[in-house]
Amino acid sequence: MIRVARVITRLNIGGPSIQTVTLADRLHEHGFDTLLIHGRLADGEGDMSYLLRDRDVRTALVPALQRPVSPIADVRAVAGIFRQLMAFKPQIVHTHTAKAGTTGRVAAIAYNRLSDVRARTVHTYHGHSLEGYFRHAGPFVAIERRLARATDQLIAISPRIESELRDRYRIGRPDQWTMVPLGFNLEPLLAVDPAARAAAREALDLDPSAPVITIVGRLTAIKQHELFLRVAHRVHQRQPAAIFTIVGDGERRREMEALTASLGLADHVRFFGWRQDLATVYGAADVCVLTSRNEGTPVAVIEAMAAGVPAVATDVGGVRDVLCEPILGATAPDGDVETLAAHVLSALSPEMQSPAAIAARRASAAQRYGLDRLVNDISDLYRTLLAR
Repeated sequence: MIRVARVITRLNIGGPSIQTVTLADRLHEHGFDTLLIHGRLADGEGDMSYLLRDRDVRTALVPALQRPVSPIADVRAVAGIFRQLMAFKPQIVHTHTAKAGTTGRVAAIAYNRLSDVRARTVHTYHGHSLEGYFRHAGPFVAIERRLARATDQLIAISPRIESELRDRYRIGRPDQWTMVPLGFNLEPLLAVDPAARAAAREALDLDPSAPVITIVGRLTAIKQHELFLRVAHRVHQRQPAAIFTIVGDGERRREMEALTASLGLADHVRFFGWRQDLATVYGAADVCVLTSRNEGTPVAVIEAMAAGVPAVATDVGGVRDVLCEPILGATAPDGDVETLAAHVLSALSPEMQSPAAIAARRASAAQRYGLDRLVNDISDLYRTLLAR
């Protein structure tokens, strides 16, 4: 078995957690023995460690590994990851997300100097925080450039992310980059039957005849739920019967509930918190909205497509790479309430809700973002690296 140490900052709600746990599980049958190293969640974050249930995935917790920048904690995280690497003796170290990408690769550099087993290093950019989170990206760009020199393979999950990092920020050499789109087990969503919509509406206590517009994601600043609510206010003026569902939770929930009331939408917006029954969530929806100001590959949009639901999203990060055809949905500039609302109303049209449109979205999601494709891509990449 080929030993792979996979490092992620924390197992919070989102695509990186889904991908790392799934790869750790599914790559075993391809001859890879994985240790999943992860840090701890921040207070109030949604926990996705439930993905480990019923999966034979070996894990190691490094408590000092956390999202906020903290020099003392970050040094401890490097030391903790290094100890795990020395004990596990991996042949590949694959890091995911920004903080794990920094601390994990520094630990891998030390491991390769002191261990008798040399590891190939891989880092996946699920997005990047060089804009959006930080006003002054200069020091972070310098760090990423330096770390890239010590990395064997750089992975972007969308063409737009690769282009921004490679060409705009000049991170890594062109021959270091490869593009590997995300992949998920979409079967439960592909099996969503439009005829079962009434049952999904009943399960969520929603009017079976009302238009339902949903947003799925953490209630955190980067997701901009306030923009979703302002879009909801515009749509409500044209579609008074519309219901808006917010699936997710986070530190901004009370703030968003207050904004909902101030906009006069208290009777039309439902806060559902975290739910694992995504087939029900998307099965009840007519349109999925994403209002993030920064995204890598938007998992909620892919999930919606797999369930046949059109998406309307801000044109950020890799969103346009996913919504690459009009039948899949539409994008608008970040902050453009009027255009986003107009796209939502268009997505409610008979043409966008037709069986043919639903089938086209399902087929696109299955072909481009299926799990088997992801597992095969990563397996081939690992073996190519080790064969050099």
